[in-house]
Amino acid sequence: MTGKVLKSEEEWKRILPPERYRILRQKGTEMPFTGKLLNNKTAGTYKCAACGQPLFSSETKFDSGSGWPSFYAPISEENVDRKTDRSMFMSRTEVLCSRCGGHLGHVFDDGPHPTGLRYCINSGSLDFEEK
Repeated sequence: MTGKVLKSEEEWKRILPPERYRILRQKGTEMPFTGKLLNNKTAGTYKCAACGQPLFSSETKFDSGSGWPSFYAPISEENVDRKTDRSMFMSRTEVLCSRCGGHLGHVFDDGPHPTGLRYCINSGSLDFEEK
C-alpha cells in the first residue's frame, strides 16, 4: 500500500467502532486473553483495522503466553513505526501502523529466534485475511 492516510480525529471516530477507536487512536489496550485473534491459527495476513495495511503474517505468529497476539517480525519494516512510550511509569517501544499512525501495541526484546523480538499486538487493532 502506498500513501499516508490522514484523517481528523472526528473522522476516525465516525468510521471506527468505539473499542477500535480507543485502541487505535487513543493508545488503549484490550484486556489480556480476551482478543478475538489471540488463538487464531489460520494461515493468512493480519492487517491494520483502520487502513488495511498488511502488518503481520500468520507465519511469524507465536504463543507468547502474554495474552495478546504475538509476532516475531512484521511483514515489512516499512509497514510499522516505532516510538518510545514512557507512559505507565515505564519505558517501552510502541508499535504503530506506518500508513495511518494507528496504535497497534508494543515490541519487546524477549521473543523467539530468528529476531528475538515479540510484537505484542492488540486484536482490536487488527483485521485478519485468510490465505
